Amino acid sequence: MKEISDFRVQLDVEEIPKKWYNLAADLPRPVPPPLNPGTKEPVTKEELGLIFPPSIIAQEMSTERYIDIPDEIRENYILINRPSPLQRATRLEKMLKTPAKIFFKREDLSPVGSHKANSALAQAYYNRHDGITNLTTETGAGQWGAALALACNIFEMECTVFMVRVSYDQKPFRRTVMETYGATVHSSPSAVTEYGRLLQKTMPDTSGSLGMAISEAVEIAAKNPDTMYALGSVANHVMLHQTVIGQETMMQLKKIDVEPDYMIGCVGGGSNFAGFTFPMMGEKIKGKNNCEFIAAEPKAAPSITEGKYEYDHGDTAGMTPLFKMYTLGHNFVPSSIHAGGLRYHGMAPLVSAAVDQGYARAVSYDQLETFDAGLLFARAQGVIPAPESTHAIKAAIDLALEAKKKNEEKVIVFNLSGHGLLDLGGYERYLAGAMQPSGKNGA
Repeated sequence: MKEISDFRVQLDVEEIPKKWYNLAADLPRPVPPPLNPGTKEPVTKEELGLIFPPSIIAQEMSTERYIDIPDEIRENYILINRPSPLQRATRLEKMLKTPAKIFFKREDLSPVGSHKANSALAQAYYNRHDGITNLTTETGAGQWGAALALACNIFEMECTVFMVRVSYDQKPFRRTVMETYGATVHSSPSAVTEYGRLLQKTMPDTSGSLGMAISEAVEIAAKNPDTMYALGSVANHVMLHQTVIGQETMMQLKKIDVEPDYMIGCVGGGSNFAGFTFPMMGEKIKGKNNCEFIAAEPKAAPSITEGKYEYDHGDTAGMTPLFKMYTLGHNFVPSSIHAGGLRYHGMAPLVSAAVDQGYARAVSYDQLETFDAGLLFARAQGVIPAPESTHAIKAAIDLALEAKKKNEEKVIVFNLSGHGLLDLGGYERYLAGAMQPSGKNGA
């Protein structure tokens, strides 16, 4: 590896990827298909058509290695600041006194503050192309809801968001962002759906969960012919759309003649980890690199490190198909940690398959550890990371300190999936010493 002096590695607009990459084409063993919960047979296109439009279903079920990105989506990727820079964390390296080289991909520079717009733009585009005028969705901490609200505004669609109650209360300005873009936002469980009203009656004090919010959004989509459901993570087509991140990262590393030893992403449902690592992982499957891929998850929702690899529903009410994934059980309700985007009971089938087949591994952290890492990163690099992203930062710091102990010049690359400027309430609690460990309701 040659000496690296560049503070940032930039790409030109013309270098925005022209295709999405599908890991399903290269995994040695096929990803088990989603099942109809009643018949236990593979779900058909007709069944998926209740909540997804034809274009999205085609991508969801595809095993093609590459899928063309329409020009209109690529043009809108420029609006969300693609291509995003790859930056070297030189000050963090010095603070840690490590021989490791640390890089981070800047997905925090999107107008909505996270990677989520990469898929939101694609899903809104395809739904509009297929004649849909309304989208409904769930959101945890609000990053996905904000991204879909922006995308629906761009493609002149209506957007309804069910936001997990704890994040609805913790992060009011994310709600304001969604409403600024024209979305309607409900605290979940809500009084808007039959399932929401049932939860309000049977679990009046619940903090909510992504599984509950998904159930509400799916109910609305299934009952209204002009409305479809847009999913922020977990599904194959969402993993696909996010691979613009990893493809750009590979081009940037090639520009400076660097090969990563580790690539790290935080995981809740799995979309930013998949988008960041899958293109490089596909090359590893072909024997072209020896990179390790690490998924950093919260101890409050440790689906990979403590869950089982089995078929389970993607939502709490059991309205979705059964997915083969690492899961804590669809009735699992995580504690109220500030990394709301990671409070999910299951892991994406493609990410789960990659772990099961030995191409990725997971680590889990308590939120006190991750906020400590986030604070160190902010003071080193000047960037306040989202609570979700601090999990990847914690993993990167641990590896850098391990390299220091062994005096090894490792290359560590992580995805900074979002900024924390709308999560300052969490940082305020941490700085005041008022934050609780993940297992104690995590507030």
